[in-house]
Amino acid sequence: MNRTETPVLSTAAAALGILLSSPATAETVKIVGLGASTCARFTQEIGENPALQRDYFAWAQGFMSGALIRAPQGVDEGLDLTPPSFSLREQVDFLRAFCAKNQDQDYMDAARALYHRLRGPKT
Repeated sequence: MNRTETPVLSTAAAALGILLSSPATAETVKIVGLGASTCARFTQEIGENPALQRDYFAWAQGFMSGALIRAPQGVDEGLDLTPPSFSLREQVDFLRAFCAKNQDQDYMDAARALYHRLRGPKT
């Protein structure tokens, strides 16, 4: 990564943190990369080339990591994005199932749903 990409990534991570931590006040942001694809496109692409699922999942992991890093103090502290109780394979399956059921949504919506699933029930 070069120095010019760092501010862009920081800005994107900040937007993700806002988007994921407080949905009631979230502003509309422009998501880029594979996560901007619709679930219909994701489903079609992985059907044609199953190896692409790995690339999409890498995007989702970066998205969730950015949200976790940028979460306000006291929000999602200690959240494990790779808990033993929900393996990476199960996470990939979750994303695929979400998109199969929600073809009109974006892959980013699937990643956000996974993040909320990893959070568990609010206490």
